[in-house]
Amino acid sequence: MSSTKPDYIFDVDEAGFQQQVIAASHEKVLLVDFWADWCAPCISLAPALERVVAEYEGDVRLAKVEVDDNMKLAGHYKLRGFPTVIMFHQGEELARFSGSRAVHWLRDWIDEHARELLY
Repeated sequence: MSSTKPDYIFDVDEAGFQQQVIAASHEKVLLVDFWADWCAPCISLAPALERVVAEYEGDVRLAKVEVDDNMKLAGHYKLRGFPTVIMFHQGEELARFSGSRAVHWLRDWIDEHARELLY
């Protein structure tokens, strides 16, 4: 069994953010998970978030930003806690939340903010 992620779930850093997130959000809804390895809620959110994103079969993409290596991005988006997930579309922020959430909550949140963009 392979542990590689599908191409719609990927790591991104400050250097690639403009192209891989902002520009790419003109094509698809894009979620950015700002996380850190020392953050227990970040670790618990990741599998739930990846599972829900996989249900959209590429119509929603997930970029993962490790904040300790990308503090300028965390500062730019005025992040106060981790994890923080921001939804982008057409280069703009549509919504955000902080903290770990259950799969059903994540599904509802994506549908609430992106329903007309996905269906």
